[in-house]
Amino acid sequence: MKKRMAVVKRKTTETDISIKLNIDGVGKSKVNTGIGFLDHMLELFAFWGFFDLEISAKGDLKVDIHHTNEDIGVVLGQAFKKALDDKKGIKRIGFSSVPMEEVLADVALDINGRGFLAFKPGSGQPKAENYKMEYAQHFLESFAKNLGMNLSVSITWPGNDLHAALEPVFKALGMALDQATQIDPRRKGIPSTKGVID
Repeated sequence: MKKRMAVVKRKTTETDISIKLNIDGVGKSKVNTGIGFLDHMLELFAFWGFFDLEISAKGDLKVDIHHTNEDIGVVLGQAFKKALDDKKGIKRIGFSSVPMEEVLADVALDINGRGFLAFKPGSGQPKAENYKMEYAQHFLESFAKNLGMNLSVSITWPGNDLHAALEPVFKALGMALDQATQIDPRRKGIPSTKGVID
């Protein structure tokens, strides 16, 4: 099977990001975004998805983390799209539910060429370090749009600990995306009745 790997670099006036991805990896990661909380979430994502992932990012963090956070989602989506190429043989759809104490994260996705995020973050808007729930939403939306993935994320939780809420989300995202990107030996072509996935 052809190696499903990609290297994507993107430089703007606000950010300079480089990502190296191996979809068929073992879950090794080296992530340095300048946003400690996001680094941890992406390490979890790679570990549970069995993706080998290297991310280096420099951004205008002295202003705020918005541009860097969002642009990492953009480049990560581009890397997955490039590595999947024409998407021949993939399962395309994946889903996972991951609990963590009182939290339950449900993630379902379809790599159908149409980027869309449905995000239900539960109650409250807590913060962890310098990260907020809205930043996670922006990251996931950028990731979904640039990969061409219909992504649904739902968090059930009664608390106010953002770390506890988002850790199972990123674990579930890794597991669901691993499932969706697996090659199904029964599928001889592109997994669409249209014969193409943009």
